[in-house]
Amino acid sequence: MRKLSAFVVAGAMAMSLAACGSSDTAETTAATTAAATTAAETTSEETTAAESAEETTAAEAETEAPADLSGSISMVGSTSMEKFANSLSEAFMEKYPDVTVTAEFVGSGAGVEAVTNGSADIGNASRNLTDDEKANGVVENIVAIDGIAVVVDPANTVEDLTKDQLAQIYSGQITNWSDVGGSDSPIVVVGREAGSGTRSAFEELLGLEDQCKYSSELDSTGAVMARVASTPGAIGYVSLDVLDDTVKALKLEGAEPTEENIKAGSYILSRPFVMATKGEISEQNELVQALFDYIYSPEGEDLVKSVGLITVE
Repeated sequence: MRKLSAFVVAGAMAMSLAACGSSDTAETTAATTAAATTAAETTSEETTAAESAEETTAAEAETEAPADLSGSISMVGSTSMEKFANSLSEAFMEKYPDVTVTAEFVGSGAGVEAVTNGSADIGNASRNLTDDEKANGVVENIVAIDGIAVVVDPANTVEDLTKDQLAQIYSGQITNWSDVGGSDSPIVVVGREAGSGTRSAFEELLGLEDQCKYSSELDSTGAVMARVASTPGAIGYVSLDVLDDTVKALKLEGAEPTEENIKAGSYILSRPFVMATKGEISEQNELVQALFDYIYSPEGEDLVKSVGLITVE
């Protein structure tokens, strides 16, 4: 429309000048017409460019907008992954309000079994999968790295243990704190129940599979924390992300249980957090794939860090 108006104006000017009968006027008319044509073409190009920019912006917005997702995702497994799994569920459901994510915390072994038999979409395990589990078609998807903290009651004067001392305490060879620089008091050895991912990882890292002499075998990370905090002389192991000031975390081989020390390899107790699936992620339904996309995104990495875990490099 703007182009047509330009030509109309140019035509009117040309007719007015032609009526004067001057050759100079004819030349001026031609020049004016040419200028009007150029202006019209420029206007048309600008309009086309603006329309193209609008289309590009709309396309980008459509690409960035989250897809409409609805339905439910079920996770079953590790109690050590409770804090992470709950935070992940809340964040994902906030991003996709029509999706429900449920999480049940019954231990790593039960989680892997649930995903194997199809009663859960995801099996959470705070350890690597075994060869037998993988042989059943279960895939190990590592989503974070966790340190295992060795904790004692706050009044304990011991600050540091060697790997050998820790192994000897849990195998029953060292039974009194005085043998490792502490007070003359018995050591109360607290651990997790059989099937716990934390227990499996802890015993494997110390080379103590099925050799530990426990005073108490408890069925959750929270229960271990509470027992150690309230029992003089107690020692236990918990996920690094649940540490608080109710217990004291010991150094191992002089290294504190921190992200920096775990990444550097100076802290000896760390393990993966696994969200196992039956088959590859690409074979899962749309909701499960979207959940893993979120976990491995920058937003998901920030969430991993926010709960005290280490991102997968």
